[in-house]
Amino acid sequence: MSERHAYLTTAEVADYLRLKERKVYDLVRQGQIPCSRVTGKLLFPRQQIDLWVLNHLEGDQAQRLSVPLVVAGSQDPLLEWAIRESGSDLAMLCQGSGDGVRRLLDGKAMLAGIHLLDATTQRYNEPGALGLSGMRDLLIVHWAKRRQGLLLPADNPLKITGLGDLKRADVRVAHRQPDAGAARLLSCLLQQAGVESSTLNWAPHASLSEDDLALSIAQGEADVGLGVEAAAHRQQLGFIPLCEEPFDLIMQRRSYFEPAVQQLMAFAQQARFAERSIQLGGYTIAETGKIVHNA
Repeated sequence: MSERHAYLTTAEVADYLRLKERKVYDLVRQGQIPCSRVTGKLLFPRQQIDLWVLNHLEGDQAQRLSVPLVVAGSQDPLLEWAIRESGSDLAMLCQGSGDGVRRLLDGKAMLAGIHLLDATTQRYNEPGALGLSGMRDLLIVHWAKRRQGLLLPADNPLKITGLGDLKRADVRVAHRQPDAGAARLLSCLLQQAGVESSTLNWAPHASLSEDDLALSIAQGEADVGLGVEAAAHRQQLGFIPLCEEPFDLIMQRRSYFEPAVQQLMAFAQQARFAERSIQLGGYTIAETGKIVHNA
């Protein structure tokens, strides 16, 4: 069987799993094995079959504690919409990437959306940097690439053109909580631009989500802040692009096979999802659903 093929036929997956083809058909009928049906033919994604096998080797079922159907971590407009539209029954509790990592480790969330940049390596969502290197069943699934930049009023009354303008005394800068992914990114971008963060005129209170930050600018509580393009569009704000970043979903391997998560992932492959990503703006979804880390 060639390793080049991303999908296996029924006969190939039966041989791969050392099962009879009849047993494979039984597993498909019971909805217990990942597969897709193309023009009446069953195809089995090799990567998901490998995960399915590992999931069933993790030991005593009695040791598997119930994890709430909660998505924690960073708010993302596309993820928020997909969870609602997919009917996955997942609930959202988004208070920043750092909070999402903690809730996942504490068993208080099934998955978390993160975009945490390591300033030293300039890499995103590295398990070691997140304190997750000891999590033996960690799975990281790519959700989307997002465009990050400066959000500001549509008419740009202060004539802000880039990060250098943030050090002006008349510019109030909206900000996120310290362990949010956007806070880490802004700190790194300011350092690269030679702007000392302690000299900025920060807004008095941190914004706890993308929407909160965008709303603070729309309501005149701040003049500018770092956020995703989709949040700017939702509040009809101006946007100055600065960079692209990966937004990933972290979870335990077994959670990937929970019906709620599978329903969300299946929905993310539909045409409606692609259309919505274009409408929101600032997304690249070519690798949505790709497994980027499997401990």
